[in-house]
Amino acid sequence: MTLPPRFRDWFSARGWQVHPHQQDMLARKDDPALLLIAPTGGGKTLAGFLPTLVELADGGHEGLHTLYISPLKALAADIRRNLSTPVEEMGLPIRIEDRTGDTSYTVKRRQRADPPHILLTTPESLALMTSYEDAPRIFAGLKRVVVDEIHALAESKRGDQLMLALARLEALRPGLRRVGLSATVEDPPALSRFLARHPDPCAILQADPGPAPDIQMLQVDTPPPWSGGGGAYAIPEVLDQIRRHRITLIFHNTRAQAEIFFHNLWMANEEGLPIGIHHGSLDRQQRERVEKAMVQGRLRAVVCTGSLDLGIDWGDVDLVIQVGAPKNVKRLVQRIGRANHRYNAPSKALLVPANRFEVVECVAALEAVKENDLDGDPRGPGPRDVLCQQILIAACAGPIDADALYAEVTTAGPYAGLSRAAFDDCLDFVATGGYALRGYDQWQRLKQRPDGAWQLRDPRASQLIRMNIGTIQDSDTLKVRMKRGGGRALGEVEEGFAASLTPGDTFLIGGRIVRYEGLREMTVEVSRDPGRKPKVAVFSGTKFATSTQLSHRILRMFRQDSWPELPAHTADWLTLQREVSRLPEPGRLLVESFPHDGRQHLVVYGFAGRNAMQTLGLLLTKRMEEMGLAPLGFVATDYATLIWGLDAVTDPAPLFDAEALRDGLEGWLAGNAVMKRTFRASANIAGLINRNTPQSRKSGRQATFSSDILYDTLHRYDPDHLLMRITREEAMRGLVDFGRIEEMLGRISGIDHLRLDRVTPLAAPLFLEVGKVPVEGEGRERLEEQEAERLMQAAGLA
Repeated sequence: MTLPPRFRDWFSARGWQVHPHQQDMLARKDDPALLLIAPTGGGKTLAGFLPTLVELADGGHEGLHTLYISPLKALAADIRRNLSTPVEEMGLPIRIEDRTGDTSYTVKRRQRADPPHILLTTPESLALMTSYEDAPRIFAGLKRVVVDEIHALAESKRGDQLMLALARLEALRPGLRRVGLSATVEDPPALSRFLARHPDPCAILQADPGPAPDIQMLQVDTPPPWSGGGGAYAIPEVLDQIRRHRITLIFHNTRAQAEIFFHNLWMANEEGLPIGIHHGSLDRQQRERVEKAMVQGRLRAVVCTGSLDLGIDWGDVDLVIQVGAPKNVKRLVQRIGRANHRYNAPSKALLVPANRFEVVECVAALEAVKENDLDGDPRGPGPRDVLCQQILIAACAGPIDADALYAEVTTAGPYAGLSRAAFDDCLDFVATGGYALRGYDQWQRLKQRPDGAWQLRDPRASQLIRMNIGTIQDSDTLKVRMKRGGGRALGEVEEGFAASLTPGDTFLIGGRIVRYEGLREMTVEVSRDPGRKPKVAVFSGTKFATSTQLSHRILRMFRQDSWPELPAHTADWLTLQREVSRLPEPGRLLVESFPHDGRQHLVVYGFAGRNAMQTLGLLLTKRMEEMGLAPLGFVATDYATLIWGLDAVTDPAPLFDAEALRDGLEGWLAGNAVMKRTFRASANIAGLINRNTPQSRKSGRQATFSSDILYDTLHRYDPDHLLMRITREEAMRGLVDFGRIEEMLGRISGIDHLRLDRVTPLAAPLFLEVGKVPVEGEGRERLEEQEAERLMQAAGLA
C-alpha cells in the first residue's frame, strides 16, 4: 500500500520524507503480528500508527479501531498530543483519547458508551476494560493493537498481564492485528514470540539503526572515591557540561542517589542555572511541572531516575549524563536515546562512575554499546499469580468455560507452555482459596453452574476485583506534605523510614531539606529547614544489579596484560591486585582469605549481582556456622562478598557445594522475611489479599499483618498450597536471585584460594561498605575519610 496523496502532501509541507520502515509498516499493515525495531527518534510511533490513520482517513468506521498500549501514563498523554498534530492539520475525521488511572470517572464512562477511534491506555486500564460485561460491544470494531516500548513491558509481570489481555481481545475479535514497537531489543526472536498469538508467527522489521552514539567517560580532575554511589566528586565537571548544552538529563540508578546529587549540585550552582529533579516518589504535580518546563526549554538540566527512561520526547535534550555504572547495557542505550531525539542524529552521552570499581564497569559498558551487545536474561514461563488474576477478571465479565479459557490463555506467548493441570490448580485456587482456606467464605469466589461454567459466587465481588487489578506492587509509603502553607504535597517516603523519624529530624525530598514535624492521619508533616545536614529518605524503586553479560565482559577485561582504555589510577589498582594476589578470571572462582584488625576475612569474587551476592553471604555464613568457623558478619556488592569472623577458612571448597547451598536456602527461606514479603506481593496479585476496598486502602502495616498471618497458616498447615509454590519460585528468581548463584557455580571449573597476610587492593573498598552505616554525627565524613586512608595504606594503595 502506498501513502495516499493527502499524507504525502502533509509530509512534504513539513519538509519530511517517509522513512523506509514507515513505508514498510504501511505495506505490511495486514500482517497478523509485526515487531518494529527502530532507533530512538526514528519515527517508530508514527510508523505504528500510519496504517491506522490511513484506514480511518476517509471516515466510515464506527467505534474503536486501534488500541495503543504504553508502559507509562505520561507517554500515552504525550502520544495523544503528537498524534493530534497530523490529524488536525490533515483534517482527518479521527477521535483520539487516552484512558489511564488519571482519567476521570465521567470520561471513562463516556468512553465505554462511545469509544474513540484511537484509545491510548496502559496494561492495567486495558485489563479493567476487559472485565466489564459490555466488553464485546466496546471492542466490537477493534482492528489493531499497538504496543509501545514493548521491551520494557516484557521485563515485568505487566507484560504477562498485557499478553493475557490481548488473548482475551483476540477471543472477542478474531484476526486482531498486533504491532510491537521498540528501540532496544537484545533478542528479537524471543520478543516476537512474546508478542505473537501462539502458535502464529510474528514478523520482525528492523529499521536502519542510524549513526553510533557519541558516548564516553566524563573527564574529571579528581579520581572517584573507593566506594559509594553519589558521584559528588564530579559535580564541577557536570556543571561545566550543563553550561555547554541546552538541556542535560542526569540519570541515577536510585531515587536516594538522585536526591543527594541534586542537593549537592544545587549547592554548587552559584550561577543559579535552572535545574530540576524528577523521580517516581515525587508528587505528580511536581513531576508534571518539571516535564512542562523541559518541553518549553526553561530548564538547563534535570536530575532524574528511570522515570524519564522511556520514549517521551522531552524537549531539546542534547546531552545525557549517567551517574553511576549503568548495570545494564540495554538500559544505558535507552537512556542515551533521550539526547538528540532525532533520526540519523547521534545521541551524546557521558558516563560518571561513582567509585573506583565502577570505572571498570563503565568502560565495559561503553565497549558493549559500541559492539551493540545488549544484555537481558531469558524470559521464564508466565507467572501463575498473574494467571489467577486473569481468571478473576474473566469471571467479572460473565460465566467462563474452563476449556475455552484454557485454550485462550495458551495463545498468549508467556503461557504457551502452560499445562492443563497447572491451569486447573489456578482455577481451583481462585474458586475455593485452596485446601487450607476452602472453609472460609471470603475465599469462596467462584461457583460451578449445572452446565459446567464458572461464575462469581457473589456478583458484587466484581467491584473489589476491579479495584485491585494490576501487577505493580506499591511499596509501603506515606505521603509527605508541608504542615503550613496549605499543606502542599511534596511526594512520599517509605513507611519504615517515616517510623524512624523523631520531631526535628531532617531529610531530603524533591531537592529540599525538610524538618519532620509529626505524623497526622498517615501523612508525614514537614516544614522547611535549609540549614541542617539531612538524613536521606529511603525511597522505593528498583535496586539494579549488574547484568550477567556485563559481569562476564568485566571478567574478560581482567585477562588483559594491561588496560590502556582505563584511567591510570584504576589501571594501577588492578595491576597492584595482580601483583599482591590475582584478578578474578572467567571460569574460575577467586577466594581470598587474610587477617585484618584481629579478625579473619574471606572474600568471594562471584560477580553474580548484588542480590545474589547478598544471598551468597547469608548461605556461606550459615554453612560456616555449621562447620564451627564462627562468622561474625558479611557485606556484599555486585562483584564480591566479604565475610569476617573469628576463625580462618583453610579450605573453601566445601562451602560451595551446590546441593548444600540449595538446602541451606530452603531452610533459611522457610521462616524468613524475604519469603513473607514475596508472598504478600503474589497474594496481592492473585487476589488472595486486597489492598483496596470500597471503604479504604489498607496501610502497609495492615497489609503486612494480614499477609503474615496467612503465610504462617499456609506454611504450617498447607505448605504445598499454590501460593506457597508461587512464592518459592518468585523468591528464588527475584529478591534472593538464587538463579545467578547457580549460574556462577555452573560456569566455574575450580576455586582459586589465596591465603594472604593483608588486605588486597580489590578487597579494600569492601571494608568501606561495612563502615558506612554505624558512623553518625558531625564527624561522619572525617571518620570515613580517615578509615579509607588507613585501609588503602594497608592494601598498598596510598
